[in-house]
This record gives sequence, C-alpha cells and structure tokens, in this order.
Amino acid sequence: MSETYTIPEGVRRIRADKALALAFPDFSRTALQRAFDAGLVKLNGAAIKRDQGVVGNDTLEFDLPDTKPAELRAVDIPLDVIFEDKHMLAVNKAAGMVVHPGAATGEDTLVHALLSHCAGGLSGIGGVERPGIVHRLDRETTGIIVVAKNDKAHRGLAEQFSNRSLHKEYLALVAGVPSLLSGSIKKAIGRNKQHRHKMAVVEREHQGETDPNAKDAHTDWQVVESFGDVAALVRCVIHTGRTHQIRVHLKSLGHVLLGDEVYGWKPDLRMKKQPERVMLHAEHLVIAHPTTHKSLDLRAPLPEDFEVQLTQLRKLGKAAAKAKQLIATPVKSRKKQGPPPAHVHESRL
Repeated sequence: MSETYTIPEGVRRIRADKALALAFPDFSRTALQRAFDAGLVKLNGAAIKRDQGVVGNDTLEFDLPDTKPAELRAVDIPLDVIFEDKHMLAVNKAAGMVVHPGAATGEDTLVHALLSHCAGGLSGIGGVERPGIVHRLDRETTGIIVVAKNDKAHRGLAEQFSNRSLHKEYLALVAGVPSLLSGSIKKAIGRNKQHRHKMAVVEREHQGETDPNAKDAHTDWQVVESFGDVAALVRCVIHTGRTHQIRVHLKSLGHVLLGDEVYGWKPDLRMKKQPERVMLHAEHLVIAHPTTHKSLDLRAPLPEDFEVQLTQLRKLGKAAAKAKQLIATPVKSRKKQGPPPAHVHESRL
C-alpha cells in the first residue's frame, strides 16, 4: 500500500530517511532503508536516496517492499534457550556458530537452527537471510542473542538496541593485568585502513574535518579477578554496539583478549592449554519485553572452554602468589633448618 507524507512547513532541511522514520514510528528503520534501496521512495515522481535532503512542503511517496518468507532450509541444530514465549526468545549462542548465512557459510548458522526450532515462525523484517535477527555476535563470541518471532517484537527489540536503552555486559579474559581496577573508554572506532577485516581506534576529527569512518564508542570496564601477571577477567558494559568494540577498546589499553590472534594475541607458554578462540562472552542482558514492556534480566552461563581457562589461570595465579610470598618473607622468619647432614663438617677457626 502506498503512503504519502508532506514535510511540515518550516522545516529547512532534513534527510529523507530521518523524516520518514520520525513520521512513521511503527515502521522499522530496516524496512524504510530497504524501501530506499529498492527505489520505492520518490520525490516529485523520481526515486531518491536515503541521505537526500528534503524541506518543508516537499511530498514523499513510498511503498514498503514485500517481506518474503525465508527460503532457507530448517536444520535441527540444538539450541541453548534461556527465555522463550510467543513473541521472542533468547539463546546462549555457542562458539563457532555464525548468526546468519553469508558467502562462506554452510547450513549450520543460528538462522538455520531457529527456522527449525520456531517452525518458521520468525519476524521477516530482517529479510530472507536474517529472519528474526535483531542483533549479532561474532562467530567466536558466545552468549546472549535475542530473536524476534514477529514484526512487532522485532521493532520493539531493535528500537532498544538503536536508542541504547538496554543494558549489555560481557566477560572477557585479557592478557596481562590492567594497572587500574576499572575505567571508561570513550574512543571512536572505524575500519583499519591497512587491514580491512580489522577495526581500530581512530580520531573522530582530524585537522578540523570529521572522519566519516569514525563512530563514537563507549565501554566501561572493571577487573573481576586477576591471575598473577598472566591474565585478568574483565567485565565490560558497552553503551554502543560497534564491530569488535570490546576487542579494540581493551587492546587500546594494552590488553588484548586471550585467543584474539586478529588483534595481536600470542600464545603464552605458561598456559598448558592455549585458548582456541577469542575469550569473550555476552553474559548479561537487561531488556524490556517488546510486548509486555516488563524488564527481562537474562544471564548466560559461561561455556565449558571459558571455565577451563579460568581453572587453569586460577592455578597459575595461586602459584605466582605463593612464589611472591616466599620471596617477600625474610630469611630469619622462614622455617628453621635442622642440623647439617652428617657428612657436612663445620669448619672451626
């Protein structure tokens, strides 16, 4: 069904996509963006791009593209479901599982598993390849992902991620121990210009010009436990959702995540078992239910490989503390030794 919207008189200039988002709050931003991409938003009969400026009395005509049902095959893959009702579910994603299909993925993504678990009953806003998907985690990151079963739930959940009204906490194992117990990192993140598969801390403004590649990013962190000088368990609260945000921000402190070879982690010979992935877990999420609006306090237990690393690091930490205590103890206060062995003769002057 076609929609018509006239920009209110007096508006000097506003982006066309922002104007429609403000005027039609019931439509998801994703749906409106797809309308622009499909050439379905027109000004004076001509298709326009989403960033085109419009002014008061301009009239926009648009259609939302039809949402097609997912054509992917449902695959019976076990899921660790934390919460579920008829509107949404929350899953504790396993390490190695990709969230949605892509060029190099098989039929083992979270989407394939969800299509089986939900019998196809997922929101279509994400498009054919991302039914129900509101946000994502990297392949190696474990923890909480919320999924929408219908479009209304999708809009309600996506809005909270967009306006940052939810609460997200991650647990990370980092190499070395920060000199402070806690801190806040507010550093913009953008694409690494030398290595396009990596992100980096970048300057928001350079020589008076704003870098379009830079996006504001904010991470609060706190040391939960330290293990000698080998590593530390750090809790991170993120206020933005940039790609690789925690990995990049903690690296900027000089503490790369264990197992994160992309950002410079090297195996530590003191650890008998080296991590086989990035040690990052989305452990805690507080979000409003998209329909009832009641607060959902969701927690995902640590996966086995994370617990294995913690057990190993605690042993290393205890050994380091014992060695440090021994060095710090004065010689005279140590346990007195017995008489010298019989074969040892004391010299006499």
